[in-house]
Amino acid sequence: MKLQINGEDRDFAGSLSLQGLIDQLGMKSDRVAIELNREIAPRDQWSTTALKDGDRLEIVHFVGGGSGVLENRARNSMNKAELESRGGSGTRQSYPTICG
Repeated sequence: MKLQINGEDRDFAGSLSLQGLIDQLGMKSDRVAIELNREIAPRDQWSTTALKDGDRLEIVHFVGGGSGVLENRARNSMNKAELESRGGSGTRQSYPTICG
């Protein structure tokens, strides 16, 4: 099965659910958001959502240290100049904790 993940074509053997894909990619489910064919995929439906040949996915993997969604997505699909033109830094950033 051919899938496009974050703009990159990938081949997978056999059938997969969204949850199976995340497991196969070695990602933690609680740190991932998925867009399947331009629609946000609700986490509670991942195990029952079967992937089909040609599906297009955007997977955002959240990491500690305050890294933002734009920077995560940028690592997969944008160069530094394009990121900066969208208001990102092109580098990982830490943000202070706001208490009060």
